[in-house]
Amino acid sequence: MSKRAVLEVIALDTEDAVAAQAGGADRLELVTDMAADGLTPSTTTVAAVRAAVDIPVRVMLRLCDGFAAGDVERLVETAGHLREAGADEFVLGFLDADGEADLAAVERVVAGLDGCAWTFHRAIDRAADRDALRKRLDGLPGLDAYLTAGSAAGVDDGLPTLLAEAERGGEPGYEQRILVGGGLRLDHVPRLRSAGIDAFHIGGAARPGGWQAPVSAAAVAGWRAALDDA
Repeated sequence: MSKRAVLEVIALDTEDAVAAQAGGADRLELVTDMAADGLTPSTTTVAAVRAAVDIPVRVMLRLCDGFAAGDVERLVETAGHLREAGADEFVLGFLDADGEADLAAVERVVAGLDGCAWTFHRAIDRAADRDALRKRLDGLPGLDAYLTAGSAAGVDDGLPTLLAEAERGGEPGYEQRILVGGGLRLDHVPRLRSAGIDAFHIGGAARPGGWQAPVSAAAVAGWRAALDDA
């Protein structure tokens, strides 16, 4: 019997958070501005969401669209304010102009997180060399997951990469959990589960009414049931 899969749902506010938890989400990714693929939410939102639900909440550290770090000192300052508001898990990921992991920026931000758990997000899917990125980041404190579709184009294209990386679990750079998201559909789940992948991330799939509508507890529950059955 394989262990229960983790279901992470994107939330924009407390309404989303409460619905996601009611539907069976294990964790939230809290962001704002999905038109820019998810930026850092306000401290007010973080505090409200932490008060409204009791599942873990990973808060996005990303100040502008794209994968460059931008103002690193502002990122560090923002992370400090978020921690004061109750954030204790994060999502981040920065690439340099060559498509390599911006190790200086990542290390500077992670140092300010003081051991908090964090996910390196889908910047990995834009990296010039995924393997090199993983090995470059290996050993950073708190890094426990990669949010990835296996390809910038989504899970349909990235499925072979995801399956190959799952086989390497335990190797240096591959100890972190694979959190699959980005064009993920229910029909992808059986192959991913059979490969040992046990963490899944949904955004639009939790919102049948589109991004202008709130998270649907029923839609989340459908994913919860599918993951439990896979």
